[in-house]
Amino acid sequence: MLWLLTHDRYALLGSGGVSREVSRLYHGWYGVLRHGAFPSGDRLWQYPPGAGGVLLSPALLPGLTYFQAFVTLTLLTDALIALALARAGTRPDRSLGGAALWVAGLPLLLHIPLARYDVQVTAFAMLSLLLLGRSGRASGVFAALGALVKVWPALALLGTPRGRTTRAAWTAAALTTATLLALVTALFRAPFDFLRQQGGRGVQIESLGGTVLILARRAAGRPMRTRYQYGAVEFVGPHVRTVALSSLALTALAFALLLLWRLRARRWTPATPYDAALAAVLLFTVTSRVISPQYMVWLVGLAAVCLTSRHTTQRPVAPLILAATAVSTVEFPAYYAEVVAGTWAGCALMSLRNGLLVCAAVLSFTRLWRSGRPVPGQGLAGSWTGGWRLLNG
Repeated sequence: MLWLLTHDRYALLGSGGVSREVSRLYHGWYGVLRHGAFPSGDRLWQYPPGAGGVLLSPALLPGLTYFQAFVTLTLLTDALIALALARAGTRPDRSLGGAALWVAGLPLLLHIPLARYDVQVTAFAMLSLLLLGRSGRASGVFAALGALVKVWPALALLGTPRGRTTRAAWTAAALTTATLLALVTALFRAPFDFLRQQGGRGVQIESLGGTVLILARRAAGRPMRTRYQYGAVEFVGPHVRTVALSSLALTALAFALLLLWRLRARRWTPATPYDAALAAVLLFTVTSRVISPQYMVWLVGLAAVCLTSRHTTQRPVAPLILAATAVSTVEFPAYYAEVVAGTWAGCALMSLRNGLLVCAAVLSFTRLWRSGRPVPGQGLAGSWTGGWRLLNG
């Protein structure tokens, strides 16, 4: 991955576009943040205030350039994740499959993970899940830290066992969030400007809605109309707003389904919090208006956490995620021009990648839903007994 990063000037590796994200965009934001302000009026700044801490972290290594320090910290985070997965996998009734999945799966994204801060974000969510069995409060703190960087790690708390664990984790997350937001507000200017930029996003060409638009326009013989805005190539023109609103409606439906699962689930295993987090992030990813290749880092990480437990229901989902990850790097950076131009090759790549993600999301949620049912023959009394045991640890 490091070798690819140092040779990304080649066309198939993105002609320098991957590493440019750190050396230009992140470094530019770093210059603003170190003067006590968040980027204001910048359409590319669409991240919660916690992202500022990640972008300022290269200052911890003053002997290196910003790019070198950022990549070094990303590699250290990668090593921390691998160590945490390996340690979790050596416990009784656990498996080293999670560590193997992470070590083998992350390089499928080539050099992209080293030039984005999604490895750091994923680390917060993964550590939140892995710590849940030991300390609900620590789990809540890490979930909150991740959510302040990129929101989605809050979903790590969706499957916490009912009772004391849920109260401890959710309370710790709420207190951590409130405390850090108050601190950021006191120390920085315009910490919430990202909300204005996020609301203006359209339909990215790599999203599921983008695939629908590509196929519809190819079938109708109409030219592709795209524009680089909000940090991505997005569709413009007729029906785009309808597709964007449909994506938001599907996201709301996904949230409702997850909430319904939470309310109706009667069975919890040690892997249920892991499985719920993966199912939730998959559902929110496929219904999003944006599915960038680096999003696959999240899914590989959560799938790896699932595979640390022998009780997981998500074992068949992991190969689908790995396949979608491999296709993602064929689509970007190798054949991104084909996708932007909307050629049949680009259509095929996006249909395959997003089709795999949809299959993974449906399979993941279906298996999560079934795992929450009472054991056959246990009956209502048994489910109440199981619930009482969960409440009392």
